[in-house]
Amino acid sequence: MTSQSAPRTASLRRATSESSVELELNLDGSGRSRIDTTVPFFDHLLTAFAKHSLTDLTVRASGDTDIDAHHTVEDISIVLGQAIREALGDKAGISRYGDALVPLDEALAQAVVDISGRPYLVHGGEPEGYEFHLIGGHFTGSLVRHSFEAITFNAGLTVHVTVLGGRDPHHIAEAEFKAFARAFRQAKALDPLVEGIPSTKGAL
Repeated sequence: MTSQSAPRTASLRRATSESSVELELNLDGSGRSRIDTTVPFFDHLLTAFAKHSLTDLTVRASGDTDIDAHHTVEDISIVLGQAIREALGDKAGISRYGDALVPLDEALAQAVVDISGRPYLVHGGEPEGYEFHLIGGHFTGSLVRHSFEAITFNAGLTVHVTVLGGRDPHHIAEAEFKAFARAFRQAKALDPLVEGIPSTKGAL
């Protein structure tokens, strides 16, 4: 049986000419969050991620949102992925896999997560033209996929996210993030039946 005892936490900062990000997380939290990214709809999505993955998350960020939300969302997602990877440590005792099917009114999204150490994202099913929709002022639909790309690559996750239905852009994006959160919650969970690293290779 696993004897995981070290706190699975991380605290990171990233500063570029385009943005400044400070982020703290605790993978063994209760879903508490304090999010201020200066991109209100992304605040909403990250709050949902924290709540439904049972990850305590604090994010303070600012950036050149007068140009576009792209740089700020991307850099926050990079740091979130890096923090997840750091907090997971050697991944001993984790369940490794998780999957979730989450509805939000007319929207339905599925996510499958493998904490594999191999970054790979498969993302599809969003309605045609979704990437051009403005949600909450200056958050475009394209940023949902872009955020998942940055998180996946920097955390070393294999992630499949599929939109199975939906009409309202807000509902679709939120269902995607909630599905990802629920799947990640299962994957990161410590399983008392798992001994060591859950891989035949002995490493993830």
